[in-house]
Amino acid sequence: MGFGNPYIQNMRKLVLGLILALGFTFTFAGSPDDEKRVLIYTKNGEGYVHENIAASVAALEKICKEEGILTEVSDLPSVFTPENLDRFDAIVFSNSNNEAFDSDAQRKAFQDFIRSGGGFAAIHSANASERDWPWYWAMVGGKFLRHPAHQEFDVVVTDANHPSTSHLPARWTVKDECYYSFQLNPDIHVLLSVDLTTIEDEQTAVYPGETFGQLFPLCWCHQFEGGRQWYTALGHDPWFYEDPLFVEHLRGGLLWVMTK
Repeated sequence: MGFGNPYIQNMRKLVLGLILALGFTFTFAGSPDDEKRVLIYTKNGEGYVHENIAASVAALEKICKEEGILTEVSDLPSVFTPENLDRFDAIVFSNSNNEAFDSDAQRKAFQDFIRSGGGFAAIHSANASERDWPWYWAMVGGKFLRHPAHQEFDVVVTDANHPSTSHLPARWTVKDECYYSFQLNPDIHVLLSVDLTTIEDEQTAVYPGETFGQLFPLCWCHQFEGGRQWYTALGHDPWFYEDPLFVEHLRGGLLWVMTK
């Protein structure tokens, strides 16, 4: 008997009526509620704005599409409400800079997202966002201080067992801005470091000096107040977001913060 049979149609109506009467709800496999979703946030406050934002967003969207992850992109602080953030599994601050929020209510919504186990990834200048908010520095793992001139330098893989570094050579030569951070959270787990002997910088002796010997952290991860965080200082140039090694670096970091 097919679905056009009146008897079957009546039975279906009866079953659906019972389901509604009892208050049952069902989520079907493959529905949007089952899919992972990432918010890519690019807010820049007053000050320098990177030219790499469009390239970084395109790279992240491509990664997420390949991984079956839905994405939404915004530079509007108004997206930070509890109801809206509840739809996301992770937030990426992609080359954000300076003020990221307009109100304490938005900061509170972001805090609650992290504390409820939401993932957070930050790229390049994102550790220069919210420079007056100590909680944000601690959550990201450090606060931007300065960088020497854009140049070629060597990156050393400090931990080759992380998804964001396992594909990289032990020594990776890049051309980028080498970010020096301070207010470093001692809880961070360092993944990549710059070999300071390969950097030309007249101020190196002032900072970072010998804080970490001849190395200085560039990428790290940690768990903070319930959520997973990952940060990479690399990624100044738009073209770098098409570099296969860097793209896989981003992919590994994003997937790691989304792992429960």
